[in-house]
Parts: sequence; structure tokens; C-alpha cells
Amino acid sequence: MREWTREERYRYLRDPQEVYPLFERISQSSYRQLFHNQAVTGLMNDPNGFVWHDNRWHLFYQWCPWGAVHGLKYWYHIVSKDLVTWKNLGICLIPDDGDGYDNKGAYSGSAFPIGDKMYLYYTGNHRDADWTRHAYTCLARLGDDGWTEKYPLPLFGANPNYTEHQRDPKIICLPGSDTYYMIIGAQTKEKTGCALIYASEDLQHGWTFAGELKVPGFEHFGDMWECPSIEHIGGKDVFLFCPQHMSLPGRGGSQNHNGYILGSMDWDTLTFTPDGQFHVLDFGFDSYAAACANNLQDADKAILIAWMGLPDVSYPTDEEDWAGCLTLPRELTVRGRRLIQQPLPELKKLRDERVETATNEAGAFRLPEAAELELDCRPGDVHLSLLADEAGEGGITIDYKEETREILVDRSGMKTRFNLSEGDSRMRPLESSLFHLRIFVDRSSIEIFVNDGDAVFTSRVFPTKEEHFAKITGDTFIRMWTLKPAVKDQFLI
Repeated sequence: MREWTREERYRYLRDPQEVYPLFERISQSSYRQLFHNQAVTGLMNDPNGFVWHDNRWHLFYQWCPWGAVHGLKYWYHIVSKDLVTWKNLGICLIPDDGDGYDNKGAYSGSAFPIGDKMYLYYTGNHRDADWTRHAYTCLARLGDDGWTEKYPLPLFGANPNYTEHQRDPKIICLPGSDTYYMIIGAQTKEKTGCALIYASEDLQHGWTFAGELKVPGFEHFGDMWECPSIEHIGGKDVFLFCPQHMSLPGRGGSQNHNGYILGSMDWDTLTFTPDGQFHVLDFGFDSYAAACANNLQDADKAILIAWMGLPDVSYPTDEEDWAGCLTLPRELTVRGRRLIQQPLPELKKLRDERVETATNEAGAFRLPEAAELELDCRPGDVHLSLLADEAGEGGITIDYKEETREILVDRSGMKTRFNLSEGDSRMRPLESSLFHLRIFVDRSSIEIFVNDGDAVFTSRVFPTKEEHFAKITGDTFIRMWTLKPAVKDQFLI
């Protein structure tokens, strides 16, 4: 594994041609995705600024151009009319090449339209000459030409009563209220995770510290909360956040999680009262930093996209000097005391040809490199081997046991294994018998939707040339489609 110096990681990109040879090289990778957004070069992580504006969806992502390393971060801009096919627009936020408030990175945040303009709220990662970190909450206006005009001063700096870990501002606009809120992930001086709330009557000025979010029962839950948000879905308030550096049952050795709590939010007292426990948002191996669209005008649902990756881990494409992609967009609703995640209906546009699942002598059938599988399941045990060899052996497996109503996803059978400390399997008890699976397979990922969104398993996978078969046992009816490309490897910086 390559060791990066600080100078290499925080090198300023002065000319797009500096990374063009890297783009040419990684575009030949067999693991480049066909219908998932991915890094144009280097590393992609958190989705940012997800919003509807000017008759299209805007999405940005954290981008380090030089390789599969966290260093100087830019915001890279992509747009879509339908959340299915996407177009690259290039860099949108550029860190200051000097001693500015974001001189070591434009970190995560959100976006919000004001009139016919769109404003970007982000964390400016500033480092002194002695490398002391200072976090600033910054504002920029996106122009019609796609370039941004940064406000000369930050909206505010770090709160001195907390550690320097304060980041990821999310704008919250309450219907009928004259007050806007901003929630920021933070860490107490005692090294516990928390969220801070700021308030203003003007989205561009006058932000003041309102207080720390109180979440009874979660005062010592991880040592940092990243990417916090409070959404209102189907009459319920939902607190989404990423608690770090803690263990959860059934999550193997993973220390960084993406999840939510259902409950009710009192903005007068800044108290989120939980109605139940913390739930993992995605039961798979690789999902983090989920972001909901900020101005969706539908009180019954939200639309979510997450980073298909994790902090503090590595992936096989690191050796190719690129890493990271985003999940498919998902529709969130509330059912009972859980969030339900389903693929957007628009994703059916990706379907190209219906493919027959003719099996060989071993009972296996060939799996296209970009495919959607839909299975109707009758009561009883079900076993799937996906991305297996020609004999239907190995691969990533899905096992459902009717007796316990538990579904287990295991990727230990893949020839290319990685992040072994995170564990090879993930299990989820189901509320009812397994009756439906909808599975999206791309060149280096798999997303499994169980029982119409009751559970989701998202995972990066890196199959060899031999691992392109599938085998199913159990009483199921399967339909399979090849999927059309939805992203283009386009060099646009």
C-alpha cells in the first residue's frame, strides 16, 4: 500500500492536465461502475448539497484528485433530471490556496435555494502553520455559470466549548417558521459525540449558537457524530447521524456507523425525544454519510443517497489510485417504528433487456456485469450465490432461514477479500417471512433490497473474471434485466 506524504495529500490542483494521465489509466479499470456515480479521479467520499434547483437535481461530492487518499478536499458537482442518469459539471468549491478559512479543504455540508440562487453551506478546514485545526462554517453562492462566489468571512467559527471536530452543516427549514436552523456534527471536550444547533432568521447572515441537541439516552454514544440531519417523514421526526468509534452488535469489527432514531423534535428546547432505539440505516458492509435531498416538497417521504464506503478502511481499487462511489438514490418512508428504503421508481428506466436465467450443469447461470434481479419468494429457506464461479461456488451469498426469519449476507466466498477486520457477514432478523428480493449488481457493488425495503444490504465487491455466475436454491420466481449505463467516465474538472 502506498504511503502518502502530507505534501502529496494536500497538493493544490492548478491545472486539470495534472490528473489527466490518472483519469486515462483508471478509466480502463474493470471495476469502474456503469450506473453508480464514482470519483472522476482519486477519491470520492461524502455526498453533499443534495437539492432540487433550476429544474434539476444537484449533488456534490467530496473529492481528492490525486489518489485513493483523504487529503485536500474539493466539492465536485453533478446534476440529473431524473436521479437516474447523471452529468458531470466539474469542480464547484475550491479550497483557498493560501491562509484562508478553508485552506486545507472544503469539507461536507448542504445546499439551499434562496430565490433563483443556490447557496452552499460547508465546513472550511483550516490548518495553521503548526497544523492546528480550526473549523469554520462557510457560505458560497453558486452562479449561473457553475462557479461559486465565496463569502469573504465565515458565518461563524468553532464553538470553543467543544473540540475542533465540528463539521457537516445541514440547513433545516421548518414549514411556517421564520427561523432557520443549522445542525452540525461535533464532539464534546469529554470526547463524546453530539450535535450543535445554530439559528437565524436570515439564511445568509446572523447565525447564532442556539445550543447542543439533547437526545435522552444517547449522551455517551460514540465519540463523534458526523453528518447529522433531522428529517420529518410521514408524521415522524427522524434523526440521522453517523456515530464514530464504537461497536454495535452484529456489525463485526466496524467502528463507524450510519443510522437513525425515530422520535419527536422540540425546537424550543432543542430536544429530540427518541421513540425506540438506534437503528442501522443499511445492514451491508459499505454505507456511510447518508444525505437527504434538502427541499423535497413531500411530507410522506425523503430521498437519500449515501457514500458507498467507510472511513478508516481501504479498498482494492486503492492500488489503482481511485476509490469511492455513491449508492443508488432511495425513497424513505416510515413503516411502524422503522424507516423503509426502496429503490426510486424511476430506476426502472435503467432496464435494458429481460434476460433468461438458463442454468448450466451445476445449476448456475451467467450474471451480467450490470444487472437487476427481482425474486418473489415462497415460504421456506432460500440461498443465493452471486458473483460465484461457473460451478455456482463462492461469491457473495444471501441465506434466509425460515425457522428464525433471519437473512444473512456473507462475502467471505469472494476471491478478492478486503477489510477483514470489519467482518465478512451481516445478519438481519425480518419482521415477516422473506417474500421479495430486489438486487442491483454493478461492476464493483451490490445493493440488496429485502421485503420491499424492510432491510437493505449495500456492499462493495470486486469480482475476478471467473466470478460472474449466480445460483439459487429455494422456491423462488426470478426475473433479471441487463441495465443501461447511467454515468459516463467523462474528464471534466
